[in-house]
Amino acid sequence: MVGAVGLIAVVAIGAFIWWLGARNYEATDDAFVDAHIVRLAPQIAGRVTAVLAVDNQLVRAGAPLLEIDSADVATRVAQARAQKAQAQAQVANARDQIRVSEETWRQALADVAAARAPADNAAADLARYLHLAAINRLAVSQQQIDQARSAARQTAAQRDSAAKAAQTRAAQIAAARTQVTSGEDQVRAAQAQLDEASVNLGYTRVVAPVSGHVTQKTVAVGNYVQPGAQVMAIVPLELWVTANFKETQLARIRPGQSVAIKVDACPEDHIPGHVESIQRGAGQAFGVLPPENATGNYVKVVQRVPVKIVFDRTPRDCPIGPGMSVIPRVRVR
Repeated sequence: MVGAVGLIAVVAIGAFIWWLGARNYEATDDAFVDAHIVRLAPQIAGRVTAVLAVDNQLVRAGAPLLEIDSADVATRVAQARAQKAQAQAQVANARDQIRVSEETWRQALADVAAARAPADNAAADLARYLHLAAINRLAVSQQQIDQARSAARQTAAQRDSAAKAAQTRAAQIAAARTQVTSGEDQVRAAQAQLDEASVNLGYTRVVAPVSGHVTQKTVAVGNYVQPGAQVMAIVPLELWVTANFKETQLARIRPGQSVAIKVDACPEDHIPGHVESIQRGAGQAFGVLPPENATGNYVKVVQRVPVKIVFDRTPRDCPIGPGMSVIPRVRVR
């Protein structure tokens, strides 16, 4: 009897001591390692010429992973560059033509000024002879009048011809300026084509956008790949734990609290971490078909709320990755 009482006392004391420790923690086995997995797909179609990464390889951001045949794209780059050079040459020629046309236009204006003076003089002489003849028919002979009229017509024709030549030169300047504007538009269009071709040429080389481990590699040399078709994925080095605690456990869980994380793949390691944030809303609220509690009979079910836990450090010898099961213990006191 005394032994039974002593055993009960020992069990009670042990249970009390366990409760004293357990009340300082909240734990759950509904937790797993999480990450933003980066899925890689080419942005142009083509034949794969080189695969520069192997399964599960650690790669750094910017490291080359895949090369696609670039012959066609390189040809388009060369064509766009040639078209740009041709358009630039046309612009330069048009600008030279503007300078030449401006010189000839200024010379034509000088010719107009030079032709205007004799035309004005001849017209004045004709008017004077006609005036004298009107006053006194014998003061001016008909021959003088005819010669003055002929000189006036001739000089006026020369003046008008010079003016038309100046107008033609001005029109040539306007046409050359139009060619410059058109050529500049062609240069910009060629530059846009060159930029597009250059970007596509860069797409023939797939590089790692983030540092991490290569997974789900489904491509090999000789495969023909299409834009948007996944060829591999990268698991980033930044990992965390998504722990789905019962809503009744959240009363004492706060961001910043320390966490001891036990990973099933590394049972001997208790990885330190801390609570970063608590999701506003239970998981079921974000489902494809959220519950409609206003219809039918209702049975209260304790919901699970995701809590993000960040590793303070990760063990080097433990291959932790997304989806692995863990058991976090949050110290709440």
